[in-house]
Amino acid sequence: MRIGYVLTTLGMGGAERQALEVAEQMERRGHSVHVLVLGPPVREEWPVRLNVTRLDLRRNPASLVAAFRRARGFVHDFRPDLLHSHCFHANLFARLLRLGGARCGVISTIHNVYEGPWPRMLAYRLTGRWADQTMAVSRVAADRFIAEGAVAAERMGVAVNGIDTEQFAPDEMRRVATRMAMAAGESFVWLSAGRLTPAKDYPNLLRAFARVRDRRAEATLWIAGEGSSAYAALLKAQARTLGVEESVRWLGLRRDMAALLDGADGFVLGSAWEGMPLVLGEAMAMEKPVVATDVGGVRELTGELGVLAPAGDSAMLAAAMLGVMDKPLDERRRLGAESRARIEAGFGLDARVDEWEQLYHTVVERGR
Repeated sequence: MRIGYVLTTLGMGGAERQALEVAEQMERRGHSVHVLVLGPPVREEWPVRLNVTRLDLRRNPASLVAAFRRARGFVHDFRPDLLHSHCFHANLFARLLRLGGARCGVISTIHNVYEGPWPRMLAYRLTGRWADQTMAVSRVAADRFIAEGAVAAERMGVAVNGIDTEQFAPDEMRRVATRMAMAAGESFVWLSAGRLTPAKDYPNLLRAFARVRDRRAEATLWIAGEGSSAYAALLKAQARTLGVEESVRWLGLRRDMAALLDGADGFVLGSAWEGMPLVLGEAMAMEKPVVATDVGGVRELTGELGVLAPAGDSAMLAAAMLGVMDKPLDERRRLGAESRARIEAGFGLDARVDEWEQLYHTVVERGR
């Protein structure tokens, strides 16, 4: 098959990484793969060895027209059997390409339980006929979009994220090296990761961590992720106000998540909303006990192995973190081993790629 992957950017988010991992696996399986990127380059991007076409789309009507013409040229030259798009802007763009005459299948993937206010839901509804299949990364997300009337139930499916369990496997020597490099000492290190955005609700996490520090002075929090300088400054100011400035390490954008997870003792996510958080599955694959807010597809991912708290409830999130810290080391290790086994059994990347490949064949054959 000839498969075009449509992404808004190559920025270092979980949705982009998952899409690129699937695309690279498809190329290894002998398919012809090309990535179509709507926006201009951003400061930090995932490295890509696939063929990439950039449309350099900006926020003005003239740029949209020019980008659409370039995209139609891409479709004419590449002749895809299928376009697989990810997240709102790319999903809408791929559907409009179909409306504009692209003779290929179209699959849209929704990566979050919330992709914007009602106008976006209306846009999904109005363009639904030009997508052969819409997939969400969790059952909760799929149900919400159906309930909102954004996607017809018969056109909606679920395809959970896949975790590369070879890349994300614990390594004791790497753990020792990471903790030495980070001067972690005997601290109990909590790691959190994700963009510094309202969706991740770091204020909730910082309030919870302040409560944890009141009880356990050895607790340290590492936060890996970047955002706007203004929002990052607000978060750091909150850490100062809460009195935990010295115990929180802002790591910025990192490309060594496996090493950071090795160095940590537990993983925590305080999000306000999610789809199916990739990094949470990676933490489980790294045999870390996980604490998270019960949002989006988190419960689908963790099963009974995660310790969950209501969104926005910093007291309950702190209690969950303290509960994990109070467990004996052998119990935390057992929980970690069971977490990895769950990821290997139900969320491995190879199995997810098999499912995508089967869906691609189904959509292409249906179109023919």
